[in-house]
Parts: sequence; C-alpha cells; structure tokens
Amino acid sequence: MVTPDVVVDLTVLERNIATMARSTRERGLSLRPHAKTHKMPQIARRQIAAGAVGLTVATIGEAEVFAEHGATDLFIAYPLWVDQQAATRLLALAERARLTVGADSVDGARQLARALGASASRIAVRVELDSGHHRSGACATEAVDIARAATEAGLAVTGLFTFPGHSYGPDAASSAVADEQETLRRAADSLREAGYADLELSGGSTPSASLATGATLTELRPGVYVFGDAQQWELGHCAPEDIALTVHSTVVSRRPGTAGQADRLVLDAGSKVLGSDRAAWATGYGRLPDHPEARVVALSEHHATVEWSGARMPPLGTRLRVVPNHVCLTVNLVDEVQVVRDGVVEDRWPVAARGRNS
Repeated sequence: MVTPDVVVDLTVLERNIATMARSTRERGLSLRPHAKTHKMPQIARRQIAAGAVGLTVATIGEAEVFAEHGATDLFIAYPLWVDQQAATRLLALAERARLTVGADSVDGARQLARALGASASRIAVRVELDSGHHRSGACATEAVDIARAATEAGLAVTGLFTFPGHSYGPDAASSAVADEQETLRRAADSLREAGYADLELSGGSTPSASLATGATLTELRPGVYVFGDAQQWELGHCAPEDIALTVHSTVVSRRPGTAGQADRLVLDAGSKVLGSDRAAWATGYGRLPDHPEARVVALSEHHATVEWSGARMPPLGTRLRVVPNHVCLTVNLVDEVQVVRDGVVEDRWPVAARGRNS
C-alpha cells in the first residue's frame, strides 16, 4: 500500500448503516442520510437498500451525481439562491427524481419561483428553521410568511427542516434535540393553523440522532454515522470499533522525548488528507484507534506530528491508522478510497461527488 491512503472497512460500514436504519425505524422515523459525508453511490445504494427513504445532499452538483446513479428522492438541505442556470439544472433533476429544496426567506422563495417559471410546482420546498445552530434558517415565527410566499409563487410547500448543529459539543446533544423539537413544533403548529397539512418535519445530526423521537420529527438526516470520526469518538457518540474510515500512514520520522517531554512521531499524512478541523474541545487533530493514548498534535500539509506516550515508539516505516477529526473533509480530499473486508482489499471506490460544490 502506498501511503497515505484512505481505507473503508466494509464490515463496519455496513454495520453502521444497518444500526442507524433499524434505530430510526423502531422510533417511527424516516431516514434520509446526508450523502455529503461519503459522496459515493456505492454507499448510497447500501443506505437505500437498508430502508432510507432518499438522500440528503448539499449542492445541486451532488444531487446530479446521485441521480445519475439511480437515486430517486433527493433533498438539497440548504436555502438556495437560484439563477436561471441553476433553475435549468433543478428542472433536469426533477425529470429523474423527486426533488426538494430549502428556503429560509420570502425573497429566496420568490426568486426560486421566478427562476423556475411555469414549472415551479415541479420542485418541492421545505422551509428551513434556525433551532439554535445560528447558521441559516428562519425563526419559527417567520415560517408561515415564507410558506405563504412560496405557495403564492407556485411552489409546493411540503414541510419544515432544521439542523441542530449545536449538538457538536460535549454534553450538547440532549439540549440541541430539545431545541430542535420545540422549534419544529411551534412552526408546524403555525403552518397547520394556516392550512398546511401532512407536513414533513426533518432534522437530526449524527450526535443527536440517537436521542431524537417521533414526537415532533418525521425524518432524520445524519451523515457522519456511516464512518464515524475522531469528533464523534471524543463526544462519546461512537466507539473506536465503530469507525469505518481511517487514513493509513507511515512513520517517517521520530524524536525521543527529553526533559520530561513526550516522544514524537511524524506520519506522512497531513492536512491535505486529514483535513485541518479542530474544535475547541478536541484533544488533537486526529486519533489513532490502535493507540488511543496518542494524539495528533500538529499538522502541516503532508505530515502529522503525533505525541506518543506509554508504549515504546514504533520504528520508522511502521504503518499506523489515523482517524480524522472531521471525516467529511477527508473524503472530499481524495479521488478514491480503498475498500477492505476482514483485512482483504475488495475494491477501490471513486469519490464520485468530490468537488461538486455548486
């Protein structure tokens, strides 16, 4: 193996897919996993086969890739500002799949309808709400105005959605779920009073997915759960044995610690394969699943510095597995991944939606 190389363990991947599918089904929720995490049709097909009702994507380009590979129900879970070129692409997608997009403003809904013209009703719309993450999304009190503007412009409003992104923090998931449910409940009650029925109420993130219930939500959209990553490990939402994607790397340099300092290794996997995300609460830039006491303490473009404690340092040339902090970035940094089962290489999968950022 030439390192660094991104490796997916099929056994763990398929177990993660089955576990999430079973969990959502038992709670009476639909599962629409976010495919921006993996960007690979081979994984999407496994999610659909396990019971997912469709896919969530981040961009029109991602939707196009998955539609080309047979996906028939796609949700672009962001408020789009649609020009004529984008409208043409959306309508072409609507020929192949049920397509839903997000809107979080009256102006955005009207612009979408203007760009789509007489074909506006072919694209479904969900109104996005801010439930505490404070990125995109309207206040719950604005939902009726946005829905009415969309309906009056000829769009089909099918529901509401939110992203409880503030679940990404220590002991933050339960409060984020409460915020999500309350925001969706308030907005849904308002829409129902305004005459909207059979609403799709979509939310969820990987940290909050296990706590969400069908009391308000009808659908969950987790993404990272298929692979796991160091963030989820440190937050306690997965165990090392649940991590399906690792970066295989080689020890290329080592320095014994002096004056009470820890030993240090240098690996040939840097920010151009691991990504450079590090939350304020994270203990490093990545973890080593086979050596949980070690920490990636620094990254350059092609190298990772590992602080090593406890066991004897491995010799030069040793292969080590690294779990990236944020797996979505790692996948988007490589053209393909190696796929193994029981240590045997079965295939290499292209990251088909890599770089489809618009």
